[in-house]
Parts: sequence; structure tokens; C-alpha cells
Amino acid sequence: MELKGPEPLGSSPGLQNLIPWAAAGRKAAPYLVLTALLIFTGAFLLGYVAFRGSCQACGDSVLVVSEDVNSELGLDSHQGTLYWSDLQAMFLRHLGERHLEDTIRQTSLRKRMAGSAGMAALARDILSLLSGQKLDHVWTDTHYVGLQFPDPAHPNALHWVDEDGTVGEQLPLEDPDAYCPYSATGNVTGKLVYAHYGRPEDLQDLRARGVEPAGCLLLMRVGATSFAQKVATAQHAGARGVLLYPDPEDFFQDPHKPGLSSQWAVYGHVHLGTGDPYTPGFPSFNQTQFPPVASSGLPNIPAQPISADIASHLLRTLKGPVAPQEWQGHLSASLYRLGPGPGLHLAVNNHRTSTPISNIFGCIEGFAEPDHYVVIGAQRDAWGPGAAKSAVGTTILLELVQTFSSMVSNGFRPRRSLLFISWDGGDFGSVGSMEWLEGYLSVLHLKAVVYVSLDNAVLGDDKFHAKTSPLLINLIENILKQARRDQDRSEGKHWGWSLSHVPSRPQVDSPNHSGQTLYEQLVFTNPSWEEEVIQPLPMDSSAYSFTAFAGVPAVEFSFLEDDQEYPFLHTKEDTYENLHRMLQGRLPAVAQAVAQLAGQLLIRLSHDHLLPLDFGRYGDVVLRHIGNLNEYSGDLKARGLTLQWVYSARGDYIRAAEKLRKEIYSSEESDERLMRMYNVRIMRVEFYFLSQYVSPADSPFRHIFLGHGDHTLGALLDHLRLLRPEASRAPKASSGLLPSLSFQESRFRRQLALLTWTLQGAANALSGDVWNIDNNF
Repeated sequence: MELKGPEPLGSSPGLQNLIPWAAAGRKAAPYLVLTALLIFTGAFLLGYVAFRGSCQACGDSVLVVSEDVNSELGLDSHQGTLYWSDLQAMFLRHLGERHLEDTIRQTSLRKRMAGSAGMAALARDILSLLSGQKLDHVWTDTHYVGLQFPDPAHPNALHWVDEDGTVGEQLPLEDPDAYCPYSATGNVTGKLVYAHYGRPEDLQDLRARGVEPAGCLLLMRVGATSFAQKVATAQHAGARGVLLYPDPEDFFQDPHKPGLSSQWAVYGHVHLGTGDPYTPGFPSFNQTQFPPVASSGLPNIPAQPISADIASHLLRTLKGPVAPQEWQGHLSASLYRLGPGPGLHLAVNNHRTSTPISNIFGCIEGFAEPDHYVVIGAQRDAWGPGAAKSAVGTTILLELVQTFSSMVSNGFRPRRSLLFISWDGGDFGSVGSMEWLEGYLSVLHLKAVVYVSLDNAVLGDDKFHAKTSPLLINLIENILKQARRDQDRSEGKHWGWSLSHVPSRPQVDSPNHSGQTLYEQLVFTNPSWEEEVIQPLPMDSSAYSFTAFAGVPAVEFSFLEDDQEYPFLHTKEDTYENLHRMLQGRLPAVAQAVAQLAGQLLIRLSHDHLLPLDFGRYGDVVLRHIGNLNEYSGDLKARGLTLQWVYSARGDYIRAAEKLRKEIYSSEESDERLMRMYNVRIMRVEFYFLSQYVSPADSPFRHIFLGHGDHTLGALLDHLRLLRPEASRAPKASSGLLPSLSFQESRFRRQLALLTWTLQGAANALSGDVWNIDNNF
């Protein structure tokens, strides 16, 4: 072989032969580049469409979940992947109905007043049951709280007062054990006045009809507002004391269902707040750590519940104007009158006792985000039998513990931790739960994702209500509508057992409409589903403090009767037998429906990669309130004032929510670090609406939409109503504050600043890092 040296440049024949092809290549190059771009674009679009189908944050909300992509690996990798439908079917498979009714009956038979020996025995039994389950942690927290009880040696009493002021004959209290915890103690005397439900507008109506409530004892009906709100309103009006009774008008008597005996009174605390009122703002781990202080929500006037029989006797003695038609009840053959009537002497001798109470906890630790807790709880104590008040909730809680424990034994492990809690001291104003929140507030607002309450869950079977934070509305509806996987997609997958026995329809069945789902029942009876079913959290709900005090989104479910209130709540007749008769044998089915809904809510919240909380929902909430505020824009403009700051802050929040939604939309679900970062921002949205500009000790319920105080949007609206002359004749007091007498510009400016900067702070926090905040406020 002959080796040739390099030829001079340009002298190669081969190169010369290639030149025409090179020229042709140069002409074809743009077409080649264009072809490559088309191929790349097509591949990108295919990948984008595939990603969009799997992204659980697609669409207009973060709640759209693809059936097959939201999966987790079990603890044993050989078992394969768990999908949402698998988890639904596994949950329903292990959820039992057999023992629900028997457990409710047995629990209601046990005496379990907070601090009693019976309560201690029940606590030991529940602790033992939890210790035998597949839970990672079981423990108790003990708090030493101030509870108020009647004095057996000096029972509360009601006497007539003669014309000369002498205390005369005693009126027998047919239910002497009934009392109002946290009532002021002492003796008061005054003429009797009928005040309907004791709302601010009721007392204003009294004055408009020439009856002055100041200096009198007010007779009020149970219902419409809490005992605490009634007594606070009476105190503000200058009344000397309050008597509370159940009127049959408010508890429609169905001849086929049991009714409340006219000899029983209704129990209820009168602390306008929650938790131990003698250590406000502080946990009652040891009362000696704190100086003597009392909650501003404690009343200064005494209150006492009485039976319908005693109230009927009192109503017959009243003189004065005839009460309005809507104030009339079913206690007297004659029309109710407003009074005043004869003088009465009320003696309340309740005494305060330092009492240990115990909350019981069980935890299934999450494998991916163990420091984020999905919390579910139920009140354990009861003043009477408490079948509906606490026995049902306790039973469902224990059933859910056992169900999830069985799921863990079969390979399930949640991404986030599940925390099951049995609360003590609930009948005194959610004392156990509030003390726990106060004790761990600095931790819980960073770690608690959602709280689900099982209290008052079964009070009927006709209507369904969800008292909830706006963040959870879409998730609740989504679960009620979620269809099971089709049979051909479920047979033999993942776990070696078939789901074909599960019909392809929504999961939660209607407890009293055979063949109908709960969602179908709700849509059929309530065309405007959300307006009829979704309600804000009231202060007397055990879930209220989680949201209004701790900034944790919360929900409380309730099944109710269509045409009447459950008449036995907070009475000695709240027995298993009455609850069973009220539901006409459907108690197990209703309890099962609550367990199904709560359990599937827990699965979604603990299992989904991205938390299914609708953080954009509060933009709609502000918009609805702005509609009410706009009514007064002309009045404000005439005074040189404006609400523009609120509008701007609301706009910034909407933009921040939309920006976060788009970020999630375009992100990779498999990126665990990114998902956790998004989850942290989402789970703290509720906390962002706690005003940072007011003291938790002075205003514990700092939430600007759900809280109580001058910093809330409701207080601002109440204040604006004073701009109109008719406001003084029809006060609404939607904020929980009693109305002032006149509009004050300085107060308005302060309220506007508190509200605006809290809303603006929420928008900034939702935006993420400080360099991502973009507003022109």
C-alpha cells in the first residue's frame, strides 16, 4: 500500500465532486431546520397534553384529580401502586357498620361529665383501644382548667317578689341539675320582660314598642343564637339577669317522633368564647404559672335555664303590649305579651373548681410529609346522656381509627400524618381543644393542614349541612360527586382483589333515600347546592377555634331534620332511645354516611401529592363582601372617604392566587421538593387571614372573615350601616359586636387599615418569596 501525503487544499478531486452536493445542502438547510422544529414542537405538545391529563392542579381549581395518576407506593414495594379508587374501595371495605349503633348506645349510658370518675374510666378504655391499633403514637395531654358546677348545698333558685320588694314564694325548678356554666353568681331582682331570642334586633324592637329591658330579668327562648350571645346582648342592654327556656314552637311536634318533655330545661355555657376562661390566651397546663385573670367573654349578670312549664307560668303573668306575631309561641292559650310583669328574684350559686381534663391522641405517621398533620376529632364528655352530642362523634372517631389501622395493616401509608383526637371538656365551650391549640399554637399553624370535627354529626337524616372554611368547599363537593372506577378498570388490579362488586357511582349514599347518593339528594332538594348546604363556622362549633384562632381550615358535618330542630340536644333526654326513634331506625345508616364522607376527606387530604385546598376561593369571599360594602360608597365619598384600599388588596390577592395556580399547572408532580414548597404555601392560606395587628390575648379570634372584633370585615360593615338613619332602628351586628351609636371616622380609618393590610399580607404571602411579590399597592 502506498501512503500519500496530504494534497494541497482545494486540489482533491473528491472535494471538487462534493461541492455541488454542499451547495444543494446549503439550499436544503432551512427546510431541515424547519422539519426539526416541527418534530420538536409536536413532541413537546404531546408531552404537554399528557402532563396536563395527569396534573392534579389543572383547570380552574386545584381540586381536579385524575383517577389513575394520584398514587403512592405501599410500604412493601411488591404490593404495587395504590390509586385513589383503590384507597376508596379499601376504605369502604374495612369500614364497618355492625357495631356503630351498639357503641353509640353503650357510650350514651356512661356518665361522662368532664372531671368525673366516669369520664376517667371512659378515657382509660379509649386509650386502651387506641393502644391496640396499628398506630405509630398514642398519648394523652392533661390540662387543669377552671370549670363551673352547681353547688348541691345551695342550689340555684327563683322566687316571686312582692310589691313591697320582699322575696316571696319560690318557683320550683323542675330540672334543678340544669345550669349555665360560667354564669355570674349572686342574687338579682327585677321585673320580667319577654325578649324573644335575645338578639340585638329583638331588644331594639322591645325599646321601639315602649318596653325598656334595662333593670329587668329577660325571658329568652332557646335557639337562633348561642346562650353566650344572648347573655352578652342582655348585659349590654342593662338587664340584670336572663332566664332561658325551650319553646315548643321551635321544636315542631311530629306525632310520629318523640318530643322534648315540658319539664326539662336546656343546658348551655354562657362564656362568649372558647377554652378555659380563667386562663385566656394561655394553655392550662398549670394554672399557678399565670396571674389571676378572666376572659372578657365572661358575663357580669347571672343566667339560669328553666323548663317550658315554668316559662309558661311566667308568660301568663306578663302585661304590657302584645308581642309581635313572629314572637308568639306554643306555651300559653293566650297571646304572649312583652311585659313588664311581676318582680322576680334569681339566685345563682354555681362554684368554680380546678378540674383535670384529658385529651387522647392517636397518630399514623406520614411517609413523605410526616410533619404535616390532618386532624380529626370528637368531643367525648357530656352533661347528660349526650347520645347525639358526643356519643355519635366518639363512635365514628373510633370506627375511623380502626378502619385506617386495618388499611395500614394492608399496606396503606399516608403521605401526611393522620392525627385522631378525643376531646374532653367540650360541653364547657370546647375547653379541651382550645387548650391544646393555645399550648401548641406556634407549632400547629405550621403543621396542621385541616381539622375535621365529628361533633353534632347526626341530629336528623333529611338535610345535610357542612359548616366549613371556604378552602374546603370544592373538595367536599368533589368527594360527594366522585364516581367509582368502572368495573373493567378495577378487576384484579394492583392488589389481587377485584373491585367489581363496587357499583360505578358516587361513594356517599343518602341515608334515607334508597338508591340515591347523598349528592343526588342534595341537588334534587337544593337547586342552589352551595347556598343551602355550605355554612360558615359558628362560634359554638368545636371547629371554630381551629380556623378563627389558629388559622387552620376546618369543617363540621351535620345531618338535620327537615322541619324541626333536634329537640333533645343539651338535655337529659338526649338518649340513644330518643335518637333512635327520631331517626326511625336509620341511625346506623346516617352514622355510616358521616364516616364515609369524613374518611374519604381524610384520604384525599393525607394522600394527594398537592393539597386539594382551593386557595383562590377567598377572592370570591372578598368579592361578595365588597358587594355589601359598595352600598355605602356614596355615603363615604360625601365624607371624603373611600374603600379603594380594600379593592386594591383584593386584586393583589386574586393575582397572587392565579400566579400560584399557573406555577402549579406548569410544574412536575414528581418533583417532591417543589410539591412540598407549594403545599406549605397552600396550607398556610387560612393563617394569612389572622390579623397580625391585634393581640391574641385581647382578640383571640383574629380571622378577618370568621373572627370577632373590630378588625373583622363584619365589624367594618356593621360600622358602615351607621351611616344610614335606619341603621339605628335595625342593627345587624354580623361581627358579633354590639352596635355603636354613631359613625366615627377615626374608627373607620383604623378598621379599614387593619382589614386592608391583613388582606394585603395574605396576597404577599401567597406570592412566595419577596422577590416574587409584584403589586402596586
